[in-house]
Amino acid sequence: MAPASVMPAARRHVSSRRRTEAPRRRPSPSSPPKKLRPMSEILDRAKYAVVERADYSDIICEQCGSGERPEELLLCDKCDKGFHMRCLRPIVARIPIGSWLCPKCSDHRRVRSFSQKKIIDFFKIQKSGDGKKKCASNQDTRKRRRRSVSLVLLKKRRRLLPFIPSEDPNQRLKQMGTLASALTAMQMEFSDELTYSSGMAPRSANQAKFENGGMQVLSKEDMETLELCRAMSRRGECPPFIVVFDSCEGYTVEADAQIKDMTFIAEYTGDVDYIKNRENDDCDSLMTLLLATNPTKSLVICPDKRGNIARFINGINNHTPEGKKKQNCKCVRYSVNGECRVLLVATRDIAKGERLYYDYNGYEHEYPTHHFV
Repeated sequence: MAPASVMPAARRHVSSRRRTEAPRRRPSPSSPPKKLRPMSEILDRAKYAVVERADYSDIICEQCGSGERPEELLLCDKCDKGFHMRCLRPIVARIPIGSWLCPKCSDHRRVRSFSQKKIIDFFKIQKSGDGKKKCASNQDTRKRRRRSVSLVLLKKRRRLLPFIPSEDPNQRLKQMGTLASALTAMQMEFSDELTYSSGMAPRSANQAKFENGGMQVLSKEDMETLELCRAMSRRGECPPFIVVFDSCEGYTVEADAQIKDMTFIAEYTGDVDYIKNRENDDCDSLMTLLLATNPTKSLVICPDKRGNIARFINGINNHTPEGKKKQNCKCVRYSVNGECRVLLVATRDIAKGERLYYDYNGYEHEYPTHHFV
């Protein structure tokens, strides 16, 4: 969707197709007369179409009432009203590609609530044969690791810590229920793995050796932490986070317990595709996976159809000191068994109730974050 100032009627995208009128056929004398529906019913069920105007110079923002900054005004493809990108909630950071509907016309679906059985089915949680049998606690595992190496060596390495799930099973179900509701509202499927779909990049394209300048390898000890967290997630022992909806920021993630510095939060998942195929994509959550020496081989993660809680962690405004102070986690790219993976890790202690933020421009400075709150 282009801004109003550069939107001549001939170039504007209209979602309805033009129809050609077929020649009328005379009714057969033997056939009974057809019962026609009222025009109001036809219009209610018909797809929307906007009648183009000759002049859009008088367009104003429905939120602030100003017609200034016309380059930031978006026109709804249904009601033809204007809205500043900054005035919308959530804020629109990029000009949408194709048709765009304002919040009133978009008719968002209601957020679904999930029962315990539906949550278990949604995340495909593996049922354990013995519920009382649990693996050693994360703290005990950490203590054994500390005894095996020197303190000086540990300070230099800064190993990943596994997340600690909430002890109350009902609380974990509540946490997973908020994620399931958010994914459903975004019409997404849950996936804790990178997916390779037909027509996108194949798995053979995701090789860390193609990274320009090389990629850091995940250590054996951190690999064990990653596998431990993945095993806990499969059992329904999810990380202690909840997904909430904010009228300004949209869906966002809050800590439901205290999170220590260097704790593994989640792996960034979704469909893997070539960057060249997503140059005109208006998805606001594309994540760099591979920056190859040959730019045509570079890859991104696209969580528009599949993903996990990482999809809902918001970015900071890295143009202001206040925005930079909000950052409490980061994305780190690792070579894991020869493949590129993106891990979200806490960069400091995170208090319960604190929202999670990271820098969208951790590797490139191309994403427009100056509109972020």
